[in-house]
Amino acid sequence: MLDGQRLRGKNFVIAACTRTGGHFLGEFLMISVIIPTCEEAVVLRATLDSVTKNKTNKEVIIVDAGSVDGTSELAGENASRVLFSPRRQRAYQMNLGAQDAHGSILLFLHADTALPASAFERMESVLRNNAIVGGGFARRYDSNSWFFRITCFLASLRTRLTGWFLGDQAIFVRREVFEKLGGFRDLDLFEDLDFSRRMTQLGQVVTLSPPVISSSRRFQYRGAFLTTISDFWLTARYLTGADPSRLAKVQHAFSEKNPKKSTLPSAAIAPKS
Repeated sequence: MLDGQRLRGKNFVIAACTRTGGHFLGEFLMISVIIPTCEEAVVLRATLDSVTKNKTNKEVIIVDAGSVDGTSELAGENASRVLFSPRRQRAYQMNLGAQDAHGSILLFLHADTALPASAFERMESVLRNNAIVGGGFARRYDSNSWFFRITCFLASLRTRLTGWFLGDQAIFVRREVFEKLGGFRDLDLFEDLDFSRRMTQLGQVVTLSPPVISSSRRFQYRGAFLTTISDFWLTARYLTGADPSRLAKVQHAFSEKNPKKSTLPSAAIAPKS
C-alpha cells in the first residue's frame, strides 16, 4: 500500500456503487481522473476546466508532491479530493491516486493536457466492448507549428500500430486491468510507455479522437527539433534495454540546466510528438 495524506476537496458522494472482487456491476458508474502535480498552478486550471466540460459521472483526484505555488489550493477548489504524495514521481503519484479512486475506469491525465469535451463519452462507448481493456487519445500541441503537426501525426501512427501510449495522451484503463497489471512500475522515466506496453498483453487498446491538447512548454528551451531528437534517443535506449533510472539521470542533468524545465519527472518519450 502507498502512503499518502488526503488534504482537502469537494464533498463527493457515490451512489448506487456496487463492487465485487474489483469489478463494477452493470453500467459504468464513474470515471476517476487522476492528475499528478508539482508546481503546476499556471496550467492546471485549464486542464480542470476541460474535465468539467465532460458531463459524465466522474471524480477528480489531484495527487500533489508538495507544491508551494498554489497548485494544491487551486486543486482543493476544483477537485473531488487532493492527496499529498511524499514522493515527487509520476508513477508513485498515479498509483497513489488509483488506490484512492472509486471509478470503474481510471484516466491518468497530465496537469498541462486538456481533454476534448466528448472524451468521457468516447471512453465509455468503446469500453462497452469487453475485448477492449483501455487506450489513450491522439494528441496535438497548443502550437500551430508545422513540425509539431507532423510529429503528432507520426505519434498517432505509432499508437494505432503498436498500442503504445505516452503520458500526455491521457491513458485510460479498466480498473480491474490496472490492478491485474500491478499499476505503474516504480520508474522515474518511461512509466507510461512501460504500462501501455503491458496493457496490450491483456487485450485490445484503442486510440480515441478528438485529440487531447498538450502544452508545448517543454520544447521552449532547446526547440522542437533538438528536443524531439533527444526524445527518440532516450526511447531507443530504453527499448534496447537501458536502465530507466540511468536515463532519468541523463534527462535530469539536462533539466537542471534548463530554466524552463518541467517540474515533475516525466516519461520522456518518443516520439513525444
